[in-house]
Amino acid sequence: MAKRTMALVDYLRQVGAEPDFLREGVRLLTKLVMELETEDQIGAGLYERSPERTTQRNGYRPRNWTTRVGDVPLAIPKLREGTYYPSFLDPRRPAEKALLAVVQQAYLDGVSTRKVDDLLAAMGVTAFDKSRVSRACKELDELVTAFRERPLDAAYPYLWLDALYVKVRQNHRIVSRALVIAMGVRETGEREVIGFALGASEEQAFWREFLRSLVRRGLHGVLLVVSDAHEGLKAAQTEVLGGASWQRCRVHFMRNMLAHIPKGDKTVVAAVLRTIFAQGNRAAAGQQLEQVVGFMSERWPRAAELLESAEDDILAYMAFPSEHWAQIYSTNPLERLNKEVKRRTNVVGIFPDDESTLRLAGAVLKELDDDWQVGRRYFSLESMNKLQPVTAAPILLQAAGPLRLEPVR
Repeated sequence: MAKRTMALVDYLRQVGAEPDFLREGVRLLTKLVMELETEDQIGAGLYERSPERTTQRNGYRPRNWTTRVGDVPLAIPKLREGTYYPSFLDPRRPAEKALLAVVQQAYLDGVSTRKVDDLLAAMGVTAFDKSRVSRACKELDELVTAFRERPLDAAYPYLWLDALYVKVRQNHRIVSRALVIAMGVRETGEREVIGFALGASEEQAFWREFLRSLVRRGLHGVLLVVSDAHEGLKAAQTEVLGGASWQRCRVHFMRNMLAHIPKGDKTVVAAVLRTIFAQGNRAAAGQQLEQVVGFMSERWPRAAELLESAEDDILAYMAFPSEHWAQIYSTNPLERLNKEVKRRTNVVGIFPDDESTLRLAGAVLKELDDDWQVGRRYFSLESMNKLQPVTAAPILLQAAGPLRLEPVR
C-alpha cells in the first residue's frame, strides 16, 4: 500500500502542470479504487498466491465515466467467475436507462412538463445535452434490436399472445398504439419473451405480419396458442400457425359470459361455470359443460348459447399435461408481464415517437427475460416430455364424473 501511495504522489507531481491535471488525477484515483476493490472481492492481489483467493482476473472492459471534469476512460477489471462493478458508478439497469432516455428525448423535443422535470430531478439528473442523449439512445437501440431480432433456435410448444395500448405523439396528435407481446415456453421448459412490436391497432394484417416475423426468426413446434378472442388475432394465428390448437383465455371468457347475466345472478352463474373447469379430464369437462348449458338455457339463453359454442376453445388446454393447466388456460402469465411494462410506460404517459416506445418496452422486456434465464424452469423437463403423445390423443385423468345440475325455475 505504501508503494502505491508513493507512486500516486510521484504521478501527481508529474501531471500537476498539465491542463488535464484534474481529469488525470480522477482517472488514476479511480483505477486505484477499482484495483483495491477487486483485490478485496477475490481475496488476493494481482499475481498473488493466496488460500483466500476465490477466482482469477480476466482482463478489462472499457467504459467512459462522465464527471464534472470531463469524460474519464475506465478499465474495469473482469473476473472469470462472478462480476465486479465499481462502487462509485451508478449501476443503472437497461430499463432505467431507457426510461431516462425517453424522458430526456421528450424534454429536448419541446414537450417538457412539470411531471417530466420532477422525474428528472428524482433520477438525479440536473443537466444533459443532446449529444449525450443521442449516444444513450443508440446504445439502447442496439441492445434492444439484438434482443428483438435474435434467432429462435428451439421449439416452443406453448405461445401466449396479448396486447396493451400506449399513447404516442404522431404529427402533433396523441394517438393510441398497440404494443403486442409474445411469450413462449421452450421444449425444455424455460419461458422467454420471444417477440414484440408496435402497430396502429390489433387488426388481422398487423397480427399476421407479427407472427410471420416470429416464424422468419425460427419459431416452430407450436402446439398451443393462448390468447383473448380478438377476431384479428384469432384469424392471424389460424393462418400462420395453422397446426396449433387455440386456447381462449378462460378468465376473459368468464368476464364476457357474466356480462350477459343480471347482477344478482352473477355469483351463482360464476360458481356453476367453475364446476366445468374442476373436472379432471376433457371428457368429463365436456359432459359437465353440457349439464351447465341445460341448467342455464331457460333462464339465460344468450349466455348458454355462448358457452356451448365456446366449448372447444375454452377446454383446449385439457389435452395437455395436467401439470401445465394452471398456466396455459389463460393469458395471466403474460398479463403479469404486461403489468410490469405498463408500470414503466405509465411514468412517461405520452411517448414522443414509436422508437422511444419500443426502446423502453424492449429494455423492460429484456430485463425480465434475463431474470427468467437465471431462475428455475417454468415447467419441469419431466412434464414437458409428456407433450410427445399429445397430438395423437388427449391425456385423460381419473375423474369423479360430472356434477348434475337441475334447471333453475
